[in-house]
Formats: sequence, C-alpha cells, structure tokens
Amino acid sequence: MADGVPRRPQYSLPSEYGPTRPPEDAIDTDPAVRTLPRDGAEPEPEPTLSRRERRTVEENERSEQRAREARARWVRRGVAILVVIGLIPAGWSYVHALQRPGTDSFGIRTVEWVRDHGGNGIVNTVERWWYTNNPPAAGGRPGQIQVQGTGGDVAVSLRPPASVTPVSTAPPVPAHLPPPMRRVPTPAPNVQENEGIWMPAGRLVGGQPPEYITFVRPDPVHTSYYVAIMWLDTRLLRAAYVPGLLEPGSGPNPWGAQIPPGERNTLIAAFNSGFKMNSARGGVYFGGQEVRPLVDGSASLVIRSDGSATVGMWGRDVTMSTDVTAVRQNLALLIDNGELDPALNETDTTKWGATLGNKALVWRSGVGIDANGALIYAGGNSLSVLSLARTLRNAGAVRAMELDINSSWVSAYTYVNNPPEDPNAPVIGIKLGGDMSRGGDRYLQPGERDFFAFFADPKFPQLITTTTTTTARKTTTTRK
Repeated sequence: MADGVPRRPQYSLPSEYGPTRPPEDAIDTDPAVRTLPRDGAEPEPEPTLSRRERRTVEENERSEQRAREARARWVRRGVAILVVIGLIPAGWSYVHALQRPGTDSFGIRTVEWVRDHGGNGIVNTVERWWYTNNPPAAGGRPGQIQVQGTGGDVAVSLRPPASVTPVSTAPPVPAHLPPPMRRVPTPAPNVQENEGIWMPAGRLVGGQPPEYITFVRPDPVHTSYYVAIMWLDTRLLRAAYVPGLLEPGSGPNPWGAQIPPGERNTLIAAFNSGFKMNSARGGVYFGGQEVRPLVDGSASLVIRSDGSATVGMWGRDVTMSTDVTAVRQNLALLIDNGELDPALNETDTTKWGATLGNKALVWRSGVGIDANGALIYAGGNSLSVLSLARTLRNAGAVRAMELDINSSWVSAYTYVNNPPEDPNAPVIGIKLGGDMSRGGDRYLQPGERDFFAFFADPKFPQLITTTTTTTARKTTTTRK
C-alpha cells in the first residue's frame, strides 16, 4: 500500500515455459484468509500386500470369527443347560402331577398344577375373563324334570335290638324325620311341572325314603337352568367324611380316597366337600387328628360318633367333644338362624372367597341344616353366592355354608342297585343334576378331593310294654 492506496500484485504473463512467479514485492505476506494446518498428518498409504499375504490375513480373520462363534455357541449351550437344569424339578413335578392316581382330567391337572406352583393369580385372571365374557344365557325354558323314584330297599338288618320288645308282627319302622312337604318356591316368573316339589329318590331304608330331591331355577333371569336340591334324613343315615388323595393334604385316609366296595351295599348318597384348604379359611379334624387347624367362627360340617351330621359356626353352634369324629370347615356361614348373613352381597369377597368373585355366575354348591336336623344340599350352574344362599333358605335351611364351586368340583349322587330289584346287585351312582360334569363313579374310585358319603343306618325306638298300654319312647341324640 502506498500513499493509502492498495497496490495490486504485479504478475508477469505466462510464457511458453509455464506461469511466471510474481515478483517478490508482489507476494501478499499478510493475506486476509489464512489456512490452518490439518489436525493430523496425512495417513500413510497401506503397503500393498501380495496375493499370498492377503490370503493369510483373510484366513486369520476367518479363524478368529470361527473362534468367536464357537465361544458364543458354548455360552448359549451353557445357558440352555442351566435353564434345563433349573426346569428339571418343575418338569418332574408336572409329569408326576399328570401320572398320579385320581379322576381329574389332563386339563384339570394342568390348571391345578399351575395354581400350586405360583400361577394362582394367572388362573384366576383367565377364569374371571372367561366367565365375564361367557355368561350363562338369559331367558329360555329348562328341560322337563324327570321323576326319579325309589329303587328298592337297602339290604340291611331291620331286626330291632334285644332291648326292644316287639308289640306286633308288622315290620319295625326305624326312627326317621318328617319328610319335606312344603314346595320350594322358584324365583322364575313361570313355574314348571314338578318344579320345587320334593320327590323321594334312591333306595329305601326300612321302607322309609332317606332322600328327597327337587329342582328350582336360580333366579328370575337365567330361567333355562335348574339348581338340584337334595334332602337327607340324618336319623336314617350315617354320615362319613372321606379325605381325598390331595385334600385336605395329610392325615388319616383309611378308605383310600373312595367309598370302598365293602361299604357300598348300604350307600345312599354322596356330595362334594369345600374349597382346597389353602382357600377354605378353615381346618379339618378327622380320625382323632386336627389335620388342619380349626378356626373359630368358620362354617363347619360336623359329624358325630352316632353318624349324625350338622352345620354350624365353630365355637358357637358346634365345639370339640369326645363324640366329634370329623369337622370340615369352609369360609363363613351363608345362612344363620334362618336369615342371610347381613354382610352377604355379590361384590364382597372377604367372607366367601375371591377366586372368581361372588357375582360371577358359575357352578356352586352348599349345604345346610333345617329346623328338624335334616341336611339340605344344593348345587347347580348360573349361581352367584347370593342366589345360592337364597336357594338354600327357600329349601328350608336355617344354617348353611358354601361348599366347592366350578363344574369340575360340584358333584352329588344318589346310589341304587343295578338292576334296582336286586339288593345284592352292584351299586351305581346317578347324578343329582343331569348336567353335572363328573360321572356316577367319581366317588367309587380314588379321587383328589375330599367328600361326604351317607349310608343306611336304621335306628329303632325303645319300646316299653306294660299290662295296659304300650308306649313308644324314641332314643334321641343331641343336635345343634
């Protein structure tokens, strides 16, 4: 720059020998834009490998890749072996569950195995989803009620004990309760033929029917279903508690989880017990042992040494004594003193189990006792816990408890000879409700669940003869 005027660099024109360098004084030693050196030096070009060297490098890379893959395979195999080793106990347990003796199907065994191995919540969720999305059909009419009738007399001795003085040549009449006569009301808007009418069923004991049955609808909406009801004379019958292969889980099991052949000639009826013990909220007493701890306040079916049975609240209606031979508890009473429990509603699961929820309309069962001491059993489909309680109360129960639920567990049978006219013929079971899922041989072979069975056991009144009159004095036993 001279005199404040920028000076242009002077360049010579190129010649035939190429561009000419500018004069020294024309070089701009202070450019406006400067170039900076690169961050790093230019990489040196890789040396060119020969074909043999390239082949060696590729083989080395392939060898390393194979080694890495081999290590990965061994890692995967090790993990798989550890998983298999971890699953061996579970797999063995599952196979054992499928192969053990019993009457449960493959599907039932699988579901119960899942429940018992930490999957109870999963099973409950699936069941609730199924029953919620597949409710029983509303409306409709049920099938015609078939009159079962009686099937001959049980082959038992009707000879009175030596202390009884006969007063006539007529066959002695064993002590028995007054039969049920009042028609059971139905909640359905239209009454079907024979609905609610008590009908004698099964074999006689000393000429007296120890069992009556009837059928009613569960509620005014689901009118195509029947609840089957069974009335049992506790004076003509001897009750027995039979432990199953799995429930209550331990303790004496003298009959091997079935009604043995030697006891079947006097067998009259049988029905299911309560929930699995881990859900029953109660205990079991049998064979002189408290198999599971008894719980005060729990609903209890109690059997005494004379064969009589009753239902009540443990610690209030029934307590331990020397004549108690069996106690099976399940949840809380549904009916007490002829009234439904005030806490009973279909949304409360605190007293009557939360497996499916009380509102779910499923197979349910229950048992109660009437004012005369007879047992009343009810079981059927499309029942909530509230409609089950109402059915038992309408049938005459003054105290009642819920038993097991779901179609696989609700089972009740009447037993007859086949053919009926032959008292020495084999005994078969007839389902109380024709739509009950289990066959008539369920309790005639070893099964997983506990149950109750009832046998002919006639008892005769004591007769006292005087010179003028003969007075019958019945032997009574204390029942609560």
